[in-house]
Amino acid sequence: MTLTEETGVASFRTLDDIDPKGKRILLRADLNVPLEGDEVLDSTRISRVAPTIRELTGKGAIVIVLSHLGRPKGTVVPDMTLKPVAGPLAKAVGLPVTFVETTWDDDAPERAVAAAQPGDVLLMENTRFHPGEEQNQPGFVRKLMDLGDIYVDDAFSAAHRAHATTEGIAHFLPAVAGRAMEAELRALEVALEHPERPLVAVVGGSKVSTKLDLLGTLACKVDTMIIGGGMANTFLAARGKPIGRSLCEHDLVDRAHEILDQAEAGGCNIMLPVDVVVAEDFKPHAHHRTVDVEKVNAKERILDIGPKTIQAVNDCFSKARTLVWNGPFGVFELEPFDRGTVLTARHAAELSREGRLRSVAGGGDTVAALNHAGVTDDFTYVSTAGGAFLEWLEGKSLPGVKVLEIGKAG
Repeated sequence: MTLTEETGVASFRTLDDIDPKGKRILLRADLNVPLEGDEVLDSTRISRVAPTIRELTGKGAIVIVLSHLGRPKGTVVPDMTLKPVAGPLAKAVGLPVTFVETTWDDDAPERAVAAAQPGDVLLMENTRFHPGEEQNQPGFVRKLMDLGDIYVDDAFSAAHRAHATTEGIAHFLPAVAGRAMEAELRALEVALEHPERPLVAVVGGSKVSTKLDLLGTLACKVDTMIIGGGMANTFLAARGKPIGRSLCEHDLVDRAHEILDQAEAGGCNIMLPVDVVVAEDFKPHAHHRTVDVEKVNAKERILDIGPKTIQAVNDCFSKARTLVWNGPFGVFELEPFDRGTVLTARHAAELSREGRLRSVAGGGDTVAALNHAGVTDDFTYVSTAGGAFLEWLEGKSLPGVKVLEIGKAG
């Protein structure tokens, strides 16, 4: 792995480092999309992998798409077949896609690949139908590597798993990043490793316990960390603020104190809500009021940030040059408790459109919140990864990324 002179950002091997003409390309995609019957409910991940497939087929390669769907735990589960994805994938790519039915204990994959011609696209059955996938078994790895000449990883969202198709085969075939993986890695590295400052991070969500590592890492890296969502309540409690019946991890109040002290020692400014929207009932359009954080009563729950906090967050965004966002500010699924997330997201999007802010966001709830606000396309980069995005922000090494430094481009 080298550094580019232009950006100083780590450079991973990409499609530019291989000649795919006439080659069998094993392409690891993440087609783990939500299904209702045979209907794909969200095709975002399908769209992300389409440019890589079009580029490879356009250069005369046979593209063999590998992916998982759900958690069948090493057995064939008919409801978790990838067959319904073949049609939407073909539409996204603009080419026919042949679905290959297999239990992975038969020779169907080998026969399908042997019959394929340059420019063909094959979608293999759910790789997790075989126990060797998640166990990264050498025997399953050998079966996979015999199908291809080059390995292309375009599934950053699965890169935190050391499975056969995300890590194992890359040790034995020339291994490079696809275009979606390349874009993800560059966006994340520019945001955290070589950011323009001030660097601001939004960390939201329901629980501190799920993001302890993230909070600790960011406290040492960013200029300002804005804490929102349910986890802000634990920090408010640590500062002696009344939080009523709000979600709070009381056993982590001492840890919250430590994070606050760690941030202060590292010169990181921590922003917590100064006013909040509260209600006694947890339901849409519940009777609610806006109060300063000192005035939450014993029966109320904090469900969103208030207007003074929204303004403070937006002012912080306006002064920033780089923003990393993981987690919503409130219960955005319930109106009107989506207001804080929507208004701050729209302001970040406006700054990004104007070129005043580099904004990188990711995580399942975050993507849903940005979609709800209608601003996903306006952020500089929005990651569809969940666990991998979080682990990257935490500074952890991801097996599916690390192996791209090991594989030799062909």
